Amino acid sequence: MILPFVLWLALIALVPHYYPRWWMRHYAKLALFFSALTIGYYLFALPSGASKTVLHTAHDYFSFIVLIGSLYVVSGGIQLTPRGEGGPCQNVCFLFLGGLTANIIGTTGASMLLIRPWLRLNESRMAVRHVVFFIFIVANIGGGLTPIGDPPLLLGYLKGVPFWWVLRQCWAPWLLSMGLLLGTFYIMDRRKYVPAVGQMAGHWQCEGLGNLLFLAIIVGAVFISHPWYLREILMLAGTAGSLLTTGKRIHEANQFSFKPMLEVAVLFFGIFATMMPALDWLQTNARSILGQNPSPTLVYWSSGGLSSVLDSAPAYLAFGSALQGVFGGSPGLGSLTQSAAPHLAALSIATVFFGAVTYIGNGPNLMIKAMAERQGIRVPTFPGYFFKWAVPILLPLLLIVRVIFVR
Repeated sequence: MILPFVLWLALIALVPHYYPRWWMRHYAKLALFFSALTIGYYLFALPSGASKTVLHTAHDYFSFIVLIGSLYVVSGGIQLTPRGEGGPCQNVCFLFLGGLTANIIGTTGASMLLIRPWLRLNESRMAVRHVVFFIFIVANIGGGLTPIGDPPLLLGYLKGVPFWWVLRQCWAPWLLSMGLLLGTFYIMDRRKYVPAVGQMAGHWQCEGLGNLLFLAIIVGAVFISHPWYLREILMLAGTAGSLLTTGKRIHEANQFSFKPMLEVAVLFFGIFATMMPALDWLQTNARSILGQNPSPTLVYWSSGGLSSVLDSAPAYLAFGSALQGVFGGSPGLGSLTQSAAPHLAALSIATVFFGAVTYIGNGPNLMIKAMAERQGIRVPTFPGYFFKWAVPILLPLLLIVRVIFVR
């Protein structure tokens, strides 16, 4: 029964890029088919207690999609209009602030909010590096400080990891990685920079500021754990408020559409449903897989490698479940903060940072690629992104993080 999970992930990774039209017509049917196989197995082939696994998974999926969707909608109601040309210093500041923003509204929300002004800011000298480093920083590594920032950390929070635990454990590798990436980008951008003659910096404009209130409601709701449905109700209320109060002109200027969010919801529905047998199997057989005393280094490279070729969220759940099987403790992952803190920290860092290694490592990566292509910007192919950018820039960075912080 792990086979539907493997097949679904393989389809997500390969088919959209080789048969995009066929995929867009049939991906929802495929998600429903594989999900029905797994859910039916749990409800009708296993003992009655297995239905609790389905209910817990449905709860986790609902909470996950409500938060991601709420942030997506609210960010689509805020329009940033840059003025002037993006020089190296201005671009570095933009990316750094984008990374910080990702911890507040998520990598998906920050990417959707900032990619359009980023492209406009560098319109006169747009290059591949601008798209790639935006993916590196804003869509992935920047969101590594809070559970709101990146999907795997959100799943960890929903599974019992304290909200501020990741910040306390991961701020140093985050700061080093951001500094190295921003420094590398500045050198590359500076070498190609020719100031425009007579170009005035001007003032930035921001419309739809009323959505900041709804954003505050959504972020505040994250801290509510009891009763569980209150958190989701507040998020949905903030989403409805944003849709009702945001002018049509802002949505049109942002090219806002529910289509990208709907696709993400369908893909993750298939992932959450089909991964139940894999998670159960990992937790049961964790000791034979990882050994009696696995090293944080093993967790770092293995979970990171899985995140880069599949998706960071299921990789986090898979290895979190495996660690729980090895170290035991109360239900959920919160007990690992005491019994296996270095391992959980390695898992948190790896699943966020390695998500930038490929386009399929994290949800926003493909969204950014698609939006840049619609603007007529040349972006790397899958092999080009990996071999020309991720290997020479990200892999040395990930090795440095391993040597210094993963012990």
